Amino acid sequence: MKIVMTGSSGLIGSALLPLLTGEGHQVVRLVRRPTAPGEEAAVWDPDAGKLELSALEQTDAVVHLAGENIGAARWTEERKKHMRESRVRGTRLLSETLARLAVPPRVLVSASAVGFYGSRGDEVLTEESSAGAGYLAEVCKEWEAATDPARQKGIRVVNLRTGMVLSGKGGALTAMLPAFRMGAGGKVGDGRQFVSWIALDDLTRAISHALTHQSLSGPVNAVSPNPVRNLEFTETLGKVLGRPTFLSMPAPFVRLIFGEMADALLLASQHTQPTRLLGSGFAFRFPDLEAALRQEIEEHRSAD
Repeated sequence: MKIVMTGSSGLIGSALLPLLTGEGHQVVRLVRRPTAPGEEAAVWDPDAGKLELSALEQTDAVVHLAGENIGAARWTEERKKHMRESRVRGTRLLSETLARLAVPPRVLVSASAVGFYGSRGDEVLTEESSAGAGYLAEVCKEWEAATDPARQKGIRVVNLRTGMVLSGKGGALTAMLPAFRMGAGGKVGDGRQFVSWIALDDLTRAISHALTHQSLSGPVNAVSPNPVRNLEFTETLGKVLGRPTFLSMPAPFVRLIFGEMADALLLASQHTQPTRLLGSGFAFRFPDLEAALRQEIEEHRSAD
């Protein structure tokens, strides 16, 4: 297929690109910078509402991953505005442009997140579960709704709700490793909150799977079928690293350090299940946490 991709330089996109090209697909990246001669890329500017129709013509599929990192810094009102706009504005521009094509692509796989469900304690969450409350839930609802123009055009739209992506090359796991390697890691809050996670390898394969499996449309949870409580997550990470995890971060301290982001990301509980992904025949390579952590940490060592 000819696939157009946004977010190709991010954590997920940089791993997905070689997977798709290795499968024989032609991938054209949408980028914000000027393109080099001969580069398979086209320029778009979501902030300015600029995306040429020609960049999307004769395309079979689109993978949309662009969006500002929500965990990179403490949330301010200005940062929250940018995080929302980077997702909603870009998704709407892309979807509206796809809808204007005489011959649109067959499928759009667009990123979303399990933040859609809000913090739900021990409740088991599937794609049929209702939206939750809070900033991230509101952003995810708007983010997914922004794909409606493509859906109304008849394009098969998959809203991929991802959990914590485990990678040795970036993201939350890489940020945790220094403290845990020093023996200074441990549970967050009471440690009872569920963490819905997925190995980067499985996530990229799930995206490729969604591109080619016609049965998948609408929300699809991209998480391991085995979510764990935060306490188990930290103990397993300590075990893999051979380090103790006696220390902990009490909830008031977490809120003091991280502000609103604490309750939305670190203390939130989501027991999410990949019901539709499994129902479509997808097989996880790393369904269990310990094996996933060992794989990704080994990649981190190799990168060092």
